[in-house]
Amino acid sequence: MPENHAFDVLPTLPSRISDVVKPWAERSPDQPALVESAGTWTYRQLASVVAETQAWLVDSGVRPGDRVMIVAENCRAFVAVFLAAASMDAWPVLVNARLSARELDQVRDHCGARCVVYTTSVSPHATEHAKRHGAVIGDVGHLGQIGIGPLNDKVDPEPIDPNPSSRVAALIYTSGTTGLPKGVMLTHRNLLFIATVSAKIRSLTPEDRLYGILPMSHAVGLSVVLLGTLLSGATLYLAPRFDPMRARGVLEQDQLTVVLGTPAMFSLLLQYAKLRGIESLKLPNLRIISSSGAPLHPAIKSEIESLFGMVLHNGYGVTECSPTIAQTRIEAPRSDVSVGPVFPGVEIKLVGPDRKPVAEGEVGELWVGGPSVMKGYYRAPEETAAAIDADGWFNTRDLARLEDGNLFIVGRTKELIVRFGFNVYPAEVEAVLNAHSGVVQSAVIGRSIEGNEEVVAFVQLIPGSSVTATELAEYAARNLSPYKRPSQVLIVPSMPVTPTGKVIKDELTKIIEYSTQSK
Repeated sequence: MPENHAFDVLPTLPSRISDVVKPWAERSPDQPALVESAGTWTYRQLASVVAETQAWLVDSGVRPGDRVMIVAENCRAFVAVFLAAASMDAWPVLVNARLSARELDQVRDHCGARCVVYTTSVSPHATEHAKRHGAVIGDVGHLGQIGIGPLNDKVDPEPIDPNPSSRVAALIYTSGTTGLPKGVMLTHRNLLFIATVSAKIRSLTPEDRLYGILPMSHAVGLSVVLLGTLLSGATLYLAPRFDPMRARGVLEQDQLTVVLGTPAMFSLLLQYAKLRGIESLKLPNLRIISSSGAPLHPAIKSEIESLFGMVLHNGYGVTECSPTIAQTRIEAPRSDVSVGPVFPGVEIKLVGPDRKPVAEGEVGELWVGGPSVMKGYYRAPEETAAAIDADGWFNTRDLARLEDGNLFIVGRTKELIVRFGFNVYPAEVEAVLNAHSGVVQSAVIGRSIEGNEEVVAFVQLIPGSSVTATELAEYAARNLSPYKRPSQVLIVPSMPVTPTGKVIKDELTKIIEYSTQSK
C-alpha cells in the first residue's frame, strides 16, 4: 500500500489538546463553543473554566502523571475536566457512566486512579457510581454540580514523556467485546491528527453547528466530534443520551449542520419517524450525516437517506487508531456500505494467513500504520507487542477488502466461521437478515460441532413484528448459499451492546453454551 499523504497536517498540529481552545478564545471570544440544556459557554468562557478547573484539580491533590478517571456522560463539565487534566499532564481516564459497577471498578483498579470525577449534574448513572464510591457531590465553580471521590494515596504518577505531543492525552478502555477491556493510551498527537484531518475532509468552519451525541468517553466522540469542533472554532450542541424526539427538536430548532451517529441511533430515528408517520425531515441547514461505531446495514442507510433526503456517509475505525481508519468523502458519496477511502495520512495493508499482501478485491487481515496508532495498552506490554509489530503496524484483526481504493469491512478474524471447509463471514449473513422488513438487527456467530462449525443467528425484531424463526430461516435460505445458511435462528428481545451500539458477541456465545449444557 503506497503512503497516503493527501495533505500533511503534522507540522501544523498543536502540541497539546488543550491548545485547541486558546486561538479561538483570542480570535472569536464570544463565539459559542459548547451548548447544552443548562446553558452555553463561549470560547472565552471555556478557556476560563478550563484554567479554573485545572487549579481545582491541583488543589484536590492531582499531580502530573496521575490518572484522573472521569465517569461521564456528555456535558460541558466533562469537557472542562478532560482538557484541564490533559493540560497539566495528568492522564484523563474516560469512562462511560453507563458501565456496570463491576466494569467501572475494574477500570478504576487497573488504571490506578488518583481520583475519580463524576458528571452528576447530567447523569443519574454517574450519580449512582459517585454515591457507591463515597464521593463528595457539590457545586464546583462554573462546573456546577459535580462529584469527586476520595484521593488514592497508594498510587504513583507515571513518568512524563519529554515530548509533549507524545504524552498520554486520554486513556480509553476498549469495550471488551472479545474479553477483558484493555486501556488504550492515546497521545496528544494521536487525537489531534484525527481531529484535524476529520475537520478538513468535512470542511468544518466556525459557522458549523455539530450534534454532540456520540459519547465523548469513546474515541469518535472525543477526537472527531469534540476536538474536531473546537479546532474549527465551531459550536457543539451536547446531549448526554440519545432520544429521537429530542434529537429531531435540536436538529430543527438549532439548525444543526453536521450529525455523526451510530447505526443504532439512526435505527431509532427510523422507528420514531414510522410511529409518527413522518416520511421526510425538512432540515435545510443540515449538510452532513454520517455513521460510525458499528457496521452500517444497507436497509438503514437507504431508509435514512429517504427520510433526510441526503446521503448517509459511513466510516470505520478502532479505538487503538484514535479511531478513524477510513471514511467516505463528501465529494464522492456512495450507494453501498463501503467505509470509503483510507483516511489521509493513514496507511493500511491487507495480508493473508501467510502475512503476504492479498490481491485487489481479496479479503485480508487489516493492518494500520501512521500517526494515529496508539502508544500502547496500559500496563500490558505483552498485549501491546502482540498488537503492534516492530515496524509500528497495528493489527486490527478485522477482515477487509479494497475495491477501486474503497475499503469494505467483512468481519473479524476471530469471528470467521469455517463450515464444510468454506469461509463464512458473519457480516454477510447479517446483511441478508437485516434486509428483512421485520428485523431491527442481527448477530451471527459460529458454534463448534463434531469437527465443523455451525452458523447461529440471533435476531431482534421490530416492535409488533410477528415473523417467526422458521420464516427467517426460509428467508435466509432463499438469499444465501447452503453453507452460509444459519443452522439455528434465535429471536431475542434485545441485543447485548456496548455504549456505542456494538453487539457483544461473547455474551451471545455464552447463551449458546448455556443452552447446550442445559440440554
